[in-house]
Amino acid sequence: MSRFLDRLAPLALLPALACFATREDVRLLQADVLATRVQQTQSDSATRAQLSQVIVALGTVVDSLSLVNGRLNRFQGDVRGELHSLSQQLIQVQELSGQSQRRLQELRSALEQKVQEAVPAPVPTGAAPVTSPPASALPGVPANAPAPVLPRAPASAAPGPNTLFQLSLDQLRRGSAAAARTGFQELLRQYPTSDVSGEAQFYLGEAYSAEGNRLAADSAYAGVSERYPASPRAPTALYKRALGVEGGGNSAGARALLMQLIERYPRSDEAALARERLRDMR
Repeated sequence: MSRFLDRLAPLALLPALACFATREDVRLLQADVLATRVQQTQSDSATRAQLSQVIVALGTVVDSLSLVNGRLNRFQGDVRGELHSLSQQLIQVQELSGQSQRRLQELRSALEQKVQEAVPAPVPTGAAPVTSPPASALPGVPANAPAPVLPRAPASAAPGPNTLFQLSLDQLRRGSAAAARTGFQELLRQYPTSDVSGEAQFYLGEAYSAEGNRLAADSAYAGVSERYPASPRAPTALYKRALGVEGGGNSAGARALLMQLIERYPRSDEAALARERLRDMR
């Protein structure tokens, strides 16, 4: 009997050992869970600290960008103001230059008229020579007095290029575009190589433009740079062609003309306007 009890004793201790092992495991599991929570809390704290640092850094970057943006806006405003001032100065210079050129043209026209008046009229072929009446036919003159010299009639020669240009330009300024166009065409026909032919070709385009004939104006402007590339009006004619082409809806053609203007006349005032126009067309 005692032997049987000795054998049953280990079996009776098994439930107690099982309960002891389960409680120990639970305590270990709780300890692990607590340690995990502590680590998670620490990790969350570190993450929050890092996020706070990132937020502060982003705030600094945003402030810096705002400051840079403000400076850039002020710089752009200053540049626009300077460009506007330069444009006004260019306009004033062009106006003064135009006034000087008009005055010079008027003087040249007046001088040309005086020269033509001083030239004696040619005697037509087969016409009888002009003779003075005999001295005896004049009352109060002795019979042996020399024959008086009679003044010649003023010459009726055609107007020269400067006079014709000034007359046509005056017609254009008065609003008579058709009369001005006819005058400029006649000038170019009679004096294609005169020193005012380039100006006449340009103002022929202005006359066509005033009449509303865009195609003819474009052709006349093109003739300035093609026939008179050294004329001071050549870059202006190219710029006006570009504006006309752009107004007709051909942006690519306008860009090509503006680039041609910058390439051929890089130092002209119109080249500066062309560069600004190209920036606006992008």
